[in-house]
Amino acid sequence: MDRAVLMIVITDRSRGGEFAAWFQAQGATLVLSALGQGTAATEVLDYLGLEATEKAVLLLAAPRSARLVRRAARELWLDVPGQGILMAVPISSVGGARAKDYLLSWQAEEDDMEKEITHELIVVIANRGHTDQVMDAARSAGAAGGTTIHAKGTGTELARKFLGVSLAAEKEIVFILAKEADRKPIMKAVMTQAGMHTKAQAVVFSLPVTDLAGLRLLEEEGES
Repeated sequence: MDRAVLMIVITDRSRGGEFAAWFQAQGATLVLSALGQGTAATEVLDYLGLEATEKAVLLLAAPRSARLVRRAARELWLDVPGQGILMAVPISSVGGARAKDYLLSWQAEEDDMEKEITHELIVVIANRGHTDQVMDAARSAGAAGGTTIHAKGTGTELARKFLGVSLAAEKEIVFILAKEADRKPIMKAVMTQAGMHTKAQAVVFSLPVTDLAGLRLLEEEGES
């Protein structure tokens, strides 16, 4: 399964259907869509008189293919600021041969050359209403932007046993794409400023990103 990836695509909500249709046209058998929210700094939004941007977050399993990523970047205009970002995270295994065939039956041209991991996807799970606290912490360590998905946790009754605290059921998942060299400082800042000892009660982990498109959007958000 070292050649399979989970593609995570983030774009404006108005383009979510177009993006999903494009991947289905390439042969993707299952494209999951979720509603997200951009995390531009509040003071910037207030200054410009804007609301936080609404996002579509797409997830799909795919054969690893840098050529597919480049084609997506070209045909979906991902290298144009504001159009979106695509990242590929390795999948280590799929339960069951039939499920594997279903998710990964479509063909994509693969590249034989392995690339150095230059970026990581930092995932933060925090209590709802504390995205600003998480992002303020992340930005203090050099993070650019992020995207939030609302979620509901289960098994929170076990938190006191393992963590010594009670957890709220309503959650926010924050995706932060960062350079590999910035990963540890950002994660440390989130744990220090928004960790389990705070009202945010954030849990943070990271995933390697093997292929990436739309990076200019991330870098320009960080300069805003």
